[in-house]
Amino acid sequence: MKTHNLGFPRIGHRRELKFALERYWRGKVDRAALESVGRELRERHWRLQQEAGLELIPVGDFSFYDHVLDHSALFGVVPERFEWQGEEVDLDLYFRMARGRAPRGKPAAACEMTKWFDTNYHYLVPELVKGQRFRLGSDRLFSEVEEAKRRGIPFKPVLIGPVTWLWLAKEKGEPFDRLTLLDGLLEVYDEVLVRLAEQGAEWVQVDEPALALDLPLGWKQAFERAYHRLHSAPVKILLTTYFGPLEENLSLAVRLPTAGLHVDLVSGAGQLPAVLDQLPPYKTLSLGVVDGRNVWRTDLAAVLRTLSGAIERIGSERLWIAPSCSLLHVPLDLEMETEMDPELRGWLAFAVQKLHEVELLGHALEQGDRSVEKELTEWRRAMDTRRRSTRIHRPEVARRVAQVDEGMLHRRSPYVRRRPLQRTRMALPLFPTTTIGSFPQTEHIRGMRRARRSGRIPEEEYVAAMRAEIARAIHKQEEYGLDLLVHGEPERSDMVEYFGEQLEGFAFTRFGWVQSYGSRCVKPPILYGDVHRPKPMTVDWIRYAQSLTERPVKGMLTGPVTLLNWSFVRDDQPLAETCMQIALALRDEVLDLEAAGIRAIQIDEAALREGLPLRRDRWAEYLEWAVRAFRLTACGVRDETQIHTHMCYSEFNDIIESIADMDADVITIETSRSQMELLDAFEAFEYPNEIGPGVYDIHSPNTPEVEEMVRLMRAAARRIPADRLWVNPDCGLKTRTWEEVEPALRNMVEAARRLRRAFSDRASA
Repeated sequence: MKTHNLGFPRIGHRRELKFALERYWRGKVDRAALESVGRELRERHWRLQQEAGLELIPVGDFSFYDHVLDHSALFGVVPERFEWQGEEVDLDLYFRMARGRAPRGKPAAACEMTKWFDTNYHYLVPELVKGQRFRLGSDRLFSEVEEAKRRGIPFKPVLIGPVTWLWLAKEKGEPFDRLTLLDGLLEVYDEVLVRLAEQGAEWVQVDEPALALDLPLGWKQAFERAYHRLHSAPVKILLTTYFGPLEENLSLAVRLPTAGLHVDLVSGAGQLPAVLDQLPPYKTLSLGVVDGRNVWRTDLAAVLRTLSGAIERIGSERLWIAPSCSLLHVPLDLEMETEMDPELRGWLAFAVQKLHEVELLGHALEQGDRSVEKELTEWRRAMDTRRRSTRIHRPEVARRVAQVDEGMLHRRSPYVRRRPLQRTRMALPLFPTTTIGSFPQTEHIRGMRRARRSGRIPEEEYVAAMRAEIARAIHKQEEYGLDLLVHGEPERSDMVEYFGEQLEGFAFTRFGWVQSYGSRCVKPPILYGDVHRPKPMTVDWIRYAQSLTERPVKGMLTGPVTLLNWSFVRDDQPLAETCMQIALALRDEVLDLEAAGIRAIQIDEAALREGLPLRRDRWAEYLEWAVRAFRLTACGVRDETQIHTHMCYSEFNDIIESIADMDADVITIETSRSQMELLDAFEAFEYPNEIGPGVYDIHSPNTPEVEEMVRLMRAAARRIPADRLWVNPDCGLKTRTWEEVEPALRNMVEAARRLRRAFSDRASA
């Protein structure tokens, strides 16, 4: 019986990768220094896994930005605008594809970014053209394998499977079927597998999470074509599936000619009997029994019963044990959380602890429960303590959720009646301009936050400093000419953490960082109990901002579904119930903002789409309670109060009717990287309210041109009436500098002015 891992966090215990990347991008260190940090992190993480007793350790799961982009580089897939000459895809070309800019090389539009299945991790979308040619464009994977060999690591190279990689890609230019490129892509996979075999690889982990999706027949046939060809490779392939049960794809997965199959028994808890019934006698079975996406300790006793049953069926020689998926999605090491409440800490397991859980399970099965009796007793005690804890349940919260009625889920009047009241109250022009909420989080702001946290400055000094930043943001927006202002959010470290810190039922870590994309890391709260708002969370800040200007200032909240999906959520009650608890707490905040005279309130639901189940037959249930939660949050206000929401970096076309059902007066969405592609949904569906399609990519340091923003908005106006369009960036500006923000927003306002002139002339004609 083997214990192994599918992937490990990349960023380091103290986000060493993040800071090295940002130093390199600013020109503070050279490429050799950045590569050195990468080598140090890889070696440290391999040693952690080796010390945990794992028998096979993944190599190739490390990335300087994104593993999907790594594969695009590996296959020589570089969009034409980057003027690639066919040489090795070096770091600067790689970062230009990711960010639009690097220390060397001409700036260009960055590749589109979207969510990795139903997670909060973002990947760079591969761009393919008709007749796309593939060839090895990077040796990085092979270099990392050599590193692991030199260090005596029992390595298992990791690849994204060819069908999943193609599924995640997009066609550019002339329309074509991506599957016509499969044979050419497989030639490169053949070459990669041969080279890995020459390096001494016995097993190669090939990730095919697309097998957890509803697949058209042609894509199912593509799996057969691909793996019958790769069957001749001189390595053993572990076909790796995760994020959901295989369901109707189970027969396909088990009969593919691979030496092993990994299945996720966390998100696909009930699929083991069917897998065992169909598994061929020659095939190794890897069971993902430790949750790679949440932070709760594993119920080892329950898992041991499951594994013992599997051993009775197929024996231990063919059985491997692993986490359910890569541990990329959880924080690195719980041992760093020395300030956390001890009781709560005893309920948790981060990446390092999950490796030990895997190894404990292996020991117990190989040598008997008595060999790890002390550890199992500790685990049982922690599980029992959590089940009995009185800090989890609040009867008054449950009663309030039970009292929610349909009248609380609807605005008083339909949008067509609300709209003129809102426009008059805020004196908005055609093509009104706004931003998504945040402004640059400068070193001064971060330093004041650290000083407050450590007690080096009193609360009054911190509040005064944040008020000064708010005043600066308001003054700047008036200077730029924006129509609907924001306070800039200087007091907020993160859009989820900020609210979770003020809501009961959430707990926090100091070092629980998780990579979202590139150098962007988030620190998700731990939602362990019933949610309650003890007092207003944002009202004083927004009221102060509004006092500084005659122009309307938006109240800024993170929505209930996003707070849910971007937290590590309790697993002892349905998600819908937890989400309604959050919605009631936020509803109170919305009503308090309105009572304070705030004319527009933005309730961000950036994570609505990513929470959508991977299988369509479960969409209706999720969308029903997710939309109800948003409406419960938003619908208590008067008609003249304008409700905004924001969604970013997701595919919305297939849920556009549910988004309309949210009945927000204005929705702002990301469309700049996709060149307004998301607005294709409006050709078949008439969106009833107002919409702000983001006109520039805030994740790139490049300054957007006025003409390009005008072009994008004209494209939007062909699908949506001009009098219902807003002009805005595609996301918040916290990760940018003021030097980048100022010219971008000035250009955006100028683009809106040109649009007003053009469309006013058209109306008068």
